[in-house]
Amino acid sequence: MDRLYLASVWVAGAAIFFMALIIPWGVFARYVLGTGAQWPEPIAILLMIVFSFIGAAAAYRANAHIGVTLLTERLPQGLRQLAGLLADLLVGSASLFVAWYGARLCILTMGQTISELPWLPVGVTYAALPLGSVVTLLFVLERRIYGLQDARPVVKQEAL
Repeated sequence: MDRLYLASVWVAGAAIFFMALIIPWGVFARYVLGTGAQWPEPIAILLMIVFSFIGAAAAYRANAHIGVTLLTERLPQGLRQLAGLLADLLVGSASLFVAWYGARLCILTMGQTISELPWLPVGVTYAALPLGSVVTLLFVLERRIYGLQDARPVVKQEAL
């Protein structure tokens, strides 16, 4: 799971890095060179989808996702644990939903193409939805079995 987490962080980081390069290029090409390139915007959107779904899985595992804790921090310990279980069940359910229907969406749109990127099937552009959701589901199961990542004892390991 540590390797999956590290891979998720690297994939999300690479997506945001390349997006940060592509968007300025699109602006430069349009306003300085006077020739608007068609590919920067759809590629940037694709990278944002990858960043969002893969990065969200990594953030969930690191317990760094956006969470409203105003109420839960004031609950007694037993209710706080119940709220955590409920949150994990909701995230797991949403992950199952997106994984199932996202995979179906990928399959159904594999024969379509984006007009700006005719070499790229639409189904490939949606692949981050089911992949990120499956990774999130694995991290939910890991959390339910082993607890929060930052609350576990540190185990010294050889290099990953």
